[in-house]
Amino acid sequence: MVVSLLISVAAIVSAVLVGFVARRILGTAVGWPRSIVVGLLVFFVGVPVAEWTLRQTGTSPDAAGNVGLWLALIALAIAWAFAIGVAALVASEAIFPTRPLPNPVDLVRAALRQRKRTRRYLEILAIASRHGVGWLFHGGHARVEQELSTAEERANAIVATINDAGVSFVKLGQVLSTRRDLIPEPYLSALSTLQTKATTLPWETVREVIETDLGASIDEVYAEVDRAPLAAASVAQVHRARLLDGTEVVVKVQRPAARAQVEADADIIGRLAHRAEARTRVGKDLHIASVARGFTATLLEELDYRIEARNTDMIRSTLERIDRAEPDRRGLVSVPRVFPDASGPRVLTMDLVDGAALSDSAELLAALGPEQRDRLAQVLMSTVIEQILVYGVFHADLHPGNVLLKGDGTLGLIDFGAVGIIERSRREHMTALLLAALSENDVAATDALLLIVDAPDDVDLEAFRHDVGIVLTTEHLRTGGQGSIFTRMVDVIRQHRIALPGELASAFRSFATLEGCLRVIVDDFDMVGRALPLMPTLLRRALSVTRLATDLQAATVISMARIQRMPRRLEALLTGIEKGSIGVTLRSEDGKDAGGILNRVTAEAASTLVSIAAVVIAVVLIISGGGPVLGGSVTLFAVLGAVIGLFGFLGLLRIVRRTFGGRG
Repeated sequence: MVVSLLISVAAIVSAVLVGFVARRILGTAVGWPRSIVVGLLVFFVGVPVAEWTLRQTGTSPDAAGNVGLWLALIALAIAWAFAIGVAALVASEAIFPTRPLPNPVDLVRAALRQRKRTRRYLEILAIASRHGVGWLFHGGHARVEQELSTAEERANAIVATINDAGVSFVKLGQVLSTRRDLIPEPYLSALSTLQTKATTLPWETVREVIETDLGASIDEVYAEVDRAPLAAASVAQVHRARLLDGTEVVVKVQRPAARAQVEADADIIGRLAHRAEARTRVGKDLHIASVARGFTATLLEELDYRIEARNTDMIRSTLERIDRAEPDRRGLVSVPRVFPDASGPRVLTMDLVDGAALSDSAELLAALGPEQRDRLAQVLMSTVIEQILVYGVFHADLHPGNVLLKGDGTLGLIDFGAVGIIERSRREHMTALLLAALSENDVAATDALLLIVDAPDDVDLEAFRHDVGIVLTTEHLRTGGQGSIFTRMVDVIRQHRIALPGELASAFRSFATLEGCLRVIVDDFDMVGRALPLMPTLLRRALSVTRLATDLQAATVISMARIQRMPRRLEALLTGIEKGSIGVTLRSEDGKDAGGILNRVTAEAASTLVSIAAVVIAVVLIISGGGPVLGGSVTLFAVLGAVIGLFGFLGLLRIVRRTFGGRG
């Protein structure tokens, strides 16, 4: 019983020691299950190896003088068996690395997410097949030829698929519906119906969302709510209502399933973008994973109407400042007020903007005179450009469905779930770009663009400048309002696989969508010719005398603070020189201490040389077999060679593992 217990304890100790040596002495991570298996093998193989060693050397404990040698040889044999076991363990880790066991809770969550993603994939495919557009995914054309014989029918089928697919796909369709340079008719007209048309929610569902979100009965907040929605969109639907004080308002109510669906789609979009960035050059150059994260983050933000309320207040504030600078245009473009007491995360109550979306206002626009329409387009264009370049806060989703033409012939902006924000330094770069474009200076425009974009190291700057110059020249000579310098500039950036930062990509997209709105108001509106002359005025507003004076004061204060530190720094430098304690810290491009890297490389090189030397010395000592005979056929040099070789072997094992295993 005692012997069995001792054997068990020894086996456990052996198993633990193998893992400890591999983890601590060799500096490598190994899994404990295989450490235990290898440790037990070492234990059970070590004793036979020791017996074999004793037989080969003719050593026995019979003579009193041989007891110490006998024990030493047993220990040395077991140590070598132990070292070989560690080597086997490290080799198994190098070939089949141990992966950490996941948390059971994480496993369950991952399985649920995978199940949700798979179900969502199948759902999208089923929707596409039901509407006859499965050919978008697998290329089949049988049903297309039989039932969807015209472009109009195919366009309507695609729109029906997008509507049924949910929020994320509707948002994508809305973006595409503003790209007249990319999407042909009749697909453009079909996609534009996504702006305001969607399946409506039953009143009981709407009422439940309102009362749950506001924490009060609907009669305690509103005097009246129209049960029939004014409009139903992908994320929400809008109802006309009247507050208790008689104010006419609209109530935006989010669809109950919107968040869950967006989260599922965001997961899918994020994974696909990550895969595209990892596997394609274009995806890597355009940082498509980051773009996808920005798109999905914007979608999720749009689901919190408290954010939209703050966004609306910011946009209205910029509009008030613009109107103060140009009183003659006051009221031509307006933004509704938000009522915080009647709003929440899924409910938003705003002033009623009584009008029709530009996408549905053909008759109303036709009733306006040419000068009035031109004035509206001019004011809308100048408003958006000034918001972007001067104030840095702008509507990031300004499609024709979010611009309403009111009965008095003015415009109202709505739906501020997506608002772009650009810091002042970036706005100055964008202003410089458009000023250079105004003077057709391709060199300055390219330099300004390079301050804005994230250009890869291997970009062909001369070819990039050439393409920018081509855009500037053709847009200056083009007549009839047929071009857009903004969309063409984005095309050049993409052709050279250059990525735009998220907020600037949003600004450029807003320029493109703005063009779509302007062309609805005035068919041949020349955005290039009308926008670029605004730049000198906007530059004067952005660089006012007061702001320049404030900038100068701030720069002066910072410079004075740095000057005040100079004497102390100079004294510390001279003191270090006098004492000989000056040090230099080297840093790599990513900011890491390069000196520490050099120290580690030097230490590794020294360790490698020592380990190789130990192995060579061990081989020489064992082969020579010289030195005093300790007992049997065992010589002193042979024992020293075995001991030195053991440490050299472990040292080389550590180096090999750190070199080829990639972990340490």
